Amino acid sequence: MKILSIATLAGLGLSGLSIATSVAASEDIADQYPQSELYAKPVEVIPHVFSAIGATAPPTYENAGHNNNLSFIVTDAGVVVVNGGASNALAAALHAEIRAVTDQPVVLVINENGQGHAVLGNGYWRDLGVDVLAHADAIAETQKNGDFILQRMQSYNKDRAGDTRMEHANLSFDARYDLTLGGVAIEVLHLGPAHDPGDVQVWIPEWKIMIAGDIAFHERMLPIFPHTCTSCWIETWVDKLEPMAPTYLIPGHGHPTNLAQVRRYTLDYLTDLRAKIGAHIDEAGDLAGAYYVDQTQWRGLDTFEELATKNAGRVFEEMEWE
Repeated sequence: MKILSIATLAGLGLSGLSIATSVAASEDIADQYPQSELYAKPVEVIPHVFSAIGATAPPTYENAGHNNNLSFIVTDAGVVVVNGGASNALAAALHAEIRAVTDQPVVLVINENGQGHAVLGNGYWRDLGVDVLAHADAIAETQKNGDFILQRMQSYNKDRAGDTRMEHANLSFDARYDLTLGGVAIEVLHLGPAHDPGDVQVWIPEWKIMIAGDIAFHERMLPIFPHTCTSCWIETWVDKLEPMAPTYLIPGHGHPTNLAQVRRYTLDYLTDLRAKIGAHIDEAGDLAGAYYVDQTQWRGLDTFEELATKNAGRVFEEMEWE
């Protein structure tokens, strides 16, 4: 069966919803690429930009921790990879797919943040002499919690963890990092606080595509961490991301799509949950009651059962003192 790219589907006049449902994700879908450590084979989203779409489930032994998107950009002067992967084995599997596409070497790996599935493959790339770039806050996160991040992966990945180690990025930036490779201008941006410290967005203005990382979620419910500032996330989205108006967008989780689609499942979800928790607080509601605010509108998202009540509690704790 021929798989059409997002760009092709858009060219046929399909809406964002049509694009999304044509390649719909499900938490219940088993490994789609059993001959590889990758959960799914990389697809070409637009010409020269590929992504291996991870499971929309939590990281497990069965998906080898590949539950985020591992992307790469092919130019005439080398390849840029976005995300090191959750293990050395995942990084090696992605590298094998890159070699099947191009003879160009990987010249840079970018970590979208300091989470395990973004950074734990760094050791594989560094052993090959490839530079790894991350935001300064993401590097601070791996330096502080690196042992825990590695141990958590080892606990679910068992023998698949192999000789993976915590290797911090060797290049850092604060606001932006610009490079031009093979005539392609690539902007590595930190638009502002969002899901996790040091969230990174990779923007190619000429092609109007953003590899957005965890500022954007699609098809699965986003997790809100104890350190997540949801009001900051909303502000970053509205003030910084929206004006850029990417035509194509690869989210941190879920299939590539467009801005309108990820807005529904990221910005609209955050806004809705904060409004409901705000009303609950105004009615003198407590933390115990906050867990039961109505989120049925979002029940169709993967990881709803795992995350909905946790998210509500964390937003209550954030908003209680705003």
